[in-house]
Amino acid sequence: MNSVIDITAPSSKSLSHRALICAALAEGESLLEGVLDSQDLTRTAQCLRQLGAVIEPQGEKLFVRGSGGRALPDASGVISMNVGESGTTCRLMAGVVTAIPGAYRIHGEGRMHDRPVRHLTDALIQQGVDVAFEDKDGYPPVVLTSRGLAGGEVTINLEQSSQYLSGLLLAAPLAAGPTVIRLMGRTIASWPYVALTLDSMARFGVPVSLERRAADGWAPCTHAGAANLPPVDIRLVVHPAPYRSGAMRVEGDWSNASYFLAAGAVGKAPVRIAGLNRDSAQGDRFMLDILERMGGRVEWDGDAVTVFPSALRGARIDMNACPDIVPTVAAMAAFATGETIISGAAHLALKECDRIQGPVTELSKAGVGIEARPDGMVIRGTGTLPQRSVDLCTYGDHRMAMSLSLLELAGITVRLDNPGCVAKSFPGFWDVWAKIRFGNGIGAHHAA
Repeated sequence: MNSVIDITAPSSKSLSHRALICAALAEGESLLEGVLDSQDLTRTAQCLRQLGAVIEPQGEKLFVRGSGGRALPDASGVISMNVGESGTTCRLMAGVVTAIPGAYRIHGEGRMHDRPVRHLTDALIQQGVDVAFEDKDGYPPVVLTSRGLAGGEVTINLEQSSQYLSGLLLAAPLAAGPTVIRLMGRTIASWPYVALTLDSMARFGVPVSLERRAADGWAPCTHAGAANLPPVDIRLVVHPAPYRSGAMRVEGDWSNASYFLAAGAVGKAPVRIAGLNRDSAQGDRFMLDILERMGGRVEWDGDAVTVFPSALRGARIDMNACPDIVPTVAAMAAFATGETIISGAAHLALKECDRIQGPVTELSKAGVGIEARPDGMVIRGTGTLPQRSVDLCTYGDHRMAMSLSLLELAGITVRLDNPGCVAKSFPGFWDVWAKIRFGNGIGAHHAA
């Protein structure tokens, strides 16, 4: 067997956003270690500076002097916030800014003006925020005018994204009174990400009560205990409280580690990834369960996990809780024998690109038997792929670029139209991927 390829996981993008926001809303000075350096985080930091926070590098760490959530000295004009192509920045900041009196224009680039925010703005209207869409109803650009949040009861629909709730939660401690958030709709997209928000808030001194419907009212509930409840049986209660500054280290990113975990299973060499939290609240930790379900061999040693080359078999996988790794799993399933059915992911059509149709179109070009379904896709693997050269489209989507690279491990020469789009979440991806290539005896041949 080829020698082990050693990789350190990049920092969690989701936790980096949340840690930055909590530190920027706190009184006093915080030191954050391991905040991901990427385009999306740059956008969030720019928005937080516009709210009065000081954010600057200090060696390998980030120094943050928070604004305490106070109104800006001159809040007379509209503050224009460009969130770029970062859906996380857009949805979290659209909630956060309304806690601070003023008028804010949230706009972006790329597909951002086709990504809905209506379910969040509907909740903000209940809090007394004035919402004005400039172009398409329910989509950015949007101007949010707030006199600060009053608190009280608010309902929110999470069928498209749990980020709407996270934006609301991050703002709620700065409201004048307690906020009771009731969930509505049939399902909750990406519920594990809510745990990341709750954990981050608690680290910065703001506890949130999660409750489930009981016979005589409401009873405390764990995040895991709420995972399979109907949304109407869940509520969250946030009391007014100041964010407290402090030190925090951001753990490794399971989403961005997924490509290397998959590479260990489908390549010729085992891959060992350090820096991952085995008990992480990140939903994409489910990648290991998927690997094991498909026949992958996985071993832990401290904070490092090793995935060994394995004969994978198809599986049925509900991916509602971890949509970001669907492109990875689809590419990995192309190496498996038998049928893999990915379901529960209808909201993928609203991402940076349509992440149902995108993988189906591009993997088909590489000779993969794959077809789209309304809430996912089916991949019919034969255990081998025809060796060829293929020109593949990333749709400007970082996760498409990274997942399609796995095809190289089948002996396919992959030429991507826009390999640079990985900078959105993982600027150093190609440097790390070079280790995978080298360990598998592959020459560098992506169209960088």
